[in-house]
Amino acid sequence: MRLKAFCWACVAALSTQASAQTYVVGVEKLEFSPHYSIDSQGQYRGFARELFDLFAASSGVQLEYRVLPVDALLPALLSGSVDFKYPDNPNWAKKRKAGHELRYSQPVVEYVDGVLVAPERVGKGIDNLKRLAVVDGWTPRGYESRIADGQIWRVPSEELPRMIRQTLKNEADGGYFNVVVATYYLDNIRARPGALVFDPSLPYTRGDFQLSSVKRPELLDRFDHFLVEHAAEVAALKARHGVETRLDSRYMGVEQWKVEYLQRQEKRHAASAAP
Repeated sequence: MRLKAFCWACVAALSTQASAQTYVVGVEKLEFSPHYSIDSQGQYRGFARELFDLFAASSGVQLEYRVLPVDALLPALLSGSVDFKYPDNPNWAKKRKAGHELRYSQPVVEYVDGVLVAPERVGKGIDNLKRLAVVDGWTPRGYESRIADGQIWRVPSEELPRMIRQTLKNEADGGYFNVVVATYYLDNIRARPGALVFDPSLPYTRGDFQLSSVKRPELLDRFDHFLVEHAAEVAALKARHGVETRLDSRYMGVEQWKVEYLQRQEKRHAASAAP
């Protein structure tokens, strides 16, 4: 009887899995660690993959990740060839989205885009920023008017590694990119931690990555509930991948070893002050 019951349970599980609705998440073909990346087999990896896999497992749905060039991702969403786009934000590509009813999830993760400079240049001010390296396809928010007026020369970079090299070799006074991603690259791939640091005295943009959809608003609602109900697990994923590292206003622009030192000091002070 036990064997028979076990067999029926297996059949039921397989049947449930087979009948689970599959949704297609359009994702960027981009090295954007620690947020996400594409491995040598073309598989989507990183914080975002683990987050969405956790959502799928807890919600009883199946997700297929369709890796697309960045420029092809929004058209795929608007045409209906993918159910969701990640990352997205209501403030991005407003003209291209006009006439389409997009829905957005609650914020998934916070980001800051800004300028990284050599440590000795931090706090020198925007008037000393004459050459700004910007990765192709990126809009340096807060610098557009100065670039248009010729006060800042935009140094083109085809990708992040090139932008980092240009800034390290003083071919540019600073490089504009996602702060966490650029710092991760310096710390873990280029192995030059602290060689460039974020300068919070210069203009920067703070925003959120969200999940968007045109035709699946009901699943966005389920995803929002998931973010609340599994808040502790989501926070643990963020901490493990470091996707919001150093975005706390107290530590903006502070090198990671200094952040860790300050945090240890705060814990010691709190422990000594405890009754």
